[in-house]
Amino acid sequence: MNTQKHLTLEARTTIELELSKASSFKRIALLLNKDCTTISKEVRLHRIFEKTGAYGKAFNDCIHSFNHNCNLRCVCHRCDFKKRPCWSCGKCAESCISYKKYICPQLSKPPYVCNACHNRNKCCLEKAFYKASYAQREYEIVRSESRSGSAISEKELKHLDSVISPLLINGQSLHHIAISNLDKIMKSERTLYTYINNGLFTARNIDMPRTVRMRPRKGKPKAMKIDKQCRIGRTYDDYKRYIEEHPDVSARQIDTVEGIKGGAVLLTIYFVKQELQLAFLRPSNDSQSVIDIFEKLYIEMRPDIFVDIFPLLLADNGSEFSNPKAIEYDKQGNLRSKMFYCNPNAPYEKPNCENNHEMIRRIIPKGVDIGKYTQQDVDLMMSHINSYARKSLGNKSPYEVFSFQYGEEILNIFNLKMIPANEIILTPKLLG
Repeated sequence: MNTQKHLTLEARTTIELELSKASSFKRIALLLNKDCTTISKEVRLHRIFEKTGAYGKAFNDCIHSFNHNCNLRCVCHRCDFKKRPCWSCGKCAESCISYKKYICPQLSKPPYVCNACHNRNKCCLEKAFYKASYAQREYEIVRSESRSGSAISEKELKHLDSVISPLLINGQSLHHIAISNLDKIMKSERTLYTYINNGLFTARNIDMPRTVRMRPRKGKPKAMKIDKQCRIGRTYDDYKRYIEEHPDVSARQIDTVEGIKGGAVLLTIYFVKQELQLAFLRPSNDSQSVIDIFEKLYIEMRPDIFVDIFPLLLADNGSEFSNPKAIEYDKQGNLRSKMFYCNPNAPYEKPNCENNHEMIRRIIPKGVDIGKYTQQDVDLMMSHINSYARKSLGNKSPYEVFSFQYGEEILNIFNLKMIPANEIILTPKLLG
């Protein structure tokens, strides 16, 4: 048996070639000197789904279309324009009240993919493929994320902080705290030192009595990912594919605006087509505060309106956005939005949101503590910014364009109001 635990690109290429030959998992496992369950897990974990049609047929995974018993016509404007049956369209399935997704039963049993399927050129259902290059990229992302940050949930971290930090500040040593609170902490002393040295607690290593008082080295703090596999299926390439499949869906770009390090921050949400930007005050730059804001909007706007306003979110790779499932799904498990990530160190992939931050910086310059403002101050600032006319909108303001498309009631939920043109202030004296 091969003692190498991780599959290589060459091994994954062999898997892809053998799957195209309809080889069994047992045969592939013998070729690679692996267990057959390893091959099965690899294929299921890294298969890629594609919504492609067949020659002369559009993609359509509706069960009524598959069974050839769909008689509907002109459900969407495409079918209405060409006067054709909806089963031949493939674009209006999800908007049809009779739509019911049909999944090929062959994908629920080995080999779980369509690599060697003889009918795939005639099939209009969603297909699954194993591709070595794609599987290798996903594996490298998981490997990188699993080796970064700390393997601890945000709730558990807050509990440990509430126990350890007050005692450290009172002058107790970490060893004394660890042995005196075993039932509450349940972590080794070495692990607690790691958390403190990485700056995860309110108390710092400088608060420990016998820590050598050295000038701290300047370095980028380690961000803690809540879900280390959050980027799988949500990369920028996945985002572009989703946009191609859903051309009518518009993304909302989300980001964070900082004031001073460790202080309050703003969550910004930018509507690209309308150029409207929202800002919400957060006491700290953690993922729970982002989740709380979307939960609040979900309740205030009602689920049907929320799904229409926030169908698609594009974020950077900040740790505050590393729990996408809590944003994508409500507490009952219903899908309410889709979330994707830009590539690392690529803010140019959501330039609209980044550029509009310049308007915020005119009023709240860099280095100013955002915590001294209230949400009412932030709403006033965004009202002035969104009332500012843009040449790209035909000399209309984002407020006017958004109000025309979605109605002023939604803007009232966002606590925005229209500011007369000559009363707009885009300097620090607005919140002075």
